[in-house]
Amino acid sequence: MFRSALLLSLTLLLPGCGALSLLQGEPNRDVFELRGPDVVAGQCGGRRVGELVVELPKARGTLDSERIMIRPSALETQYLPDAVWGDPVPVMVQRLLVETLGRYDSFGHVGREPLGLSGDYAMISEISSFNAELVGEDTRVRLALDAQLVRERDASIVARGRFETTAEAPGTRTGDLVPAFDAATRQLIGEIGNWTLSRLGTNPASCR
Repeated sequence: MFRSALLLSLTLLLPGCGALSLLQGEPNRDVFELRGPDVVAGQCGGRRVGELVVELPKARGTLDSERIMIRPSALETQYLPDAVWGDPVPVMVQRLLVETLGRYDSFGHVGREPLGLSGDYAMISEISSFNAELVGEDTRVRLALDAQLVRERDASIVARGRFETTAEAPGTRTGDLVPAFDAATRQLIGEIGNWTLSRLGTNPASCR
């Protein structure tokens, strides 16, 4: 019993995620976070929306994970063995949308949940692609998301949009893929942000 307690104590002294991985029987994996577009001030002027709620995007089971997906073919799904995202993909996309849209003065509040019983508008979305894929001899990252803006007071859909971005990667190693995911994500979140502003009455070109 003393030997088991000593082994556990030594394990807990190991560096953070290494100790956790050892306790859970999981391999060590590098953790990556993706970024949204650069929004310095986000001052747009004009019409102001009181509250926008960005609901957690839906995603099928293979995408609702923190694993980094790569598709060798249309019918095959694999994951990088040595790296993960910091959050499951839907949570990460929701966070980036909230952070990006929340920087614009066109909104009184942008959040994952309403401050009261309901917000003024809600963004409902579904992620259909968030993966790398092999196309012939090339490696490409593909992200795709369908979104709707809903007016809460009468549950009416005020806008629908589909967004898809791609970025080329030099290979299938983690160091090749993560920068391509980052570039595609920044473009995707930027396009959704501009679409949201325009559909709710703000000209994105007026923002500075």
